[in-house]
Amino acid sequence: MSGHRLTVVLSQAQGKHPAKRALEEALAAALILESGLDVSVVPYLYDLDKEHTGRLFLESVSGDMVILGWMYPRAAFWVLDRDGIKGHFGESQLKPQNLDDADEEETEQESQPSKGIGSLDVPDRHIYCLDLRDFSSHEPYLQEIRRIAEECRQRRETKLQEHQKANPALVQLGTNLANTSSESPSHADPFAPEQLLKPPDRRWYPVIDYSRCTNCMECIDFCLFGVYGVDDHARILVDNQDNCKKGCPACSRVCPEQAIMFPDYKTPAIAGAPVGAVGGLKIDLTRLFGGDTKNALSQAVLERDRELVNDGRDAVGATVGMPKRQAGKEETPKDELDSLMDALDAMEL
Repeated sequence: MSGHRLTVVLSQAQGKHPAKRALEEALAAALILESGLDVSVVPYLYDLDKEHTGRLFLESVSGDMVILGWMYPRAAFWVLDRDGIKGHFGESQLKPQNLDDADEEETEQESQPSKGIGSLDVPDRHIYCLDLRDFSSHEPYLQEIRRIAEECRQRRETKLQEHQKANPALVQLGTNLANTSSESPSHADPFAPEQLLKPPDRRWYPVIDYSRCTNCMECIDFCLFGVYGVDDHARILVDNQDNCKKGCPACSRVCPEQAIMFPDYKTPAIAGAPVGAVGGLKIDLTRLFGGDTKNALSQAVLERDRELVNDGRDAVGATVGMPKRQAGKEETPKDELDSLMDALDAMEL
């Protein structure tokens, strides 16, 4: 893989929906005709386990990358991060056709600096994630990828100029800095298409958005199935993702920062749609939880109890692991969401 080529990865939809397959095929056909791009196709991003060739391929890419997939960009980016495929979030200029003013305000709010703990060991590259559900034609994606490729080229040139200024002796010695790259060599040979597209098993697990997560540990207290753990830095992580109960999003409902996503869930914000500032309640909480906001916590309890019973265990109701809104956190004036959670805590569930 050349240091001057942008890697574009098309993550296929689950199943064989004809309209989705037609868009994927049109995109792939158009992209392979574009100069300066390395184009590959892998199965649905969320389903790739650590042994799948598609996952190994993604891990081999060390330069800037565009992911085209059937999920919200926020969810796709943090699925990759969870798999060790890290980078800086690349901002897209594509706006869904049905984006209204309220949604646009939320999207702008989401792009602002956040208070999360962030990811670790992020390399100096950008990952752009585009949602294939936004447009029925391949043309908007093609235009955006061209723009991204130019943006990446300009960023590389700027870094090269800075490197030349900082290391003039290297230029005088004739070092070919244009070809200097920390990226890996060509990845085309070891990853044949039939290996990349081997159908994976469908999976279900939570994805943590570390740009929002404050490491409050409320999810690990609430989940009773051993899904969550902590790493060597005492940071929350999804430790045993296949312990998660298919279809259950309960932990996302109790997260005070809306940092837990289930990309395949039917409710947009739980699936990774942009959400605004928590403290200012810039989001519609009814839309977030798919129902009456006051029943969000009780819904989570019911979902957890259902899975406990299915496991042959006893239901625990609201007696275990209820949200405490980060009890050890320094006292600050209560915001609207604090008041809401206090009211939920006072309810007899």
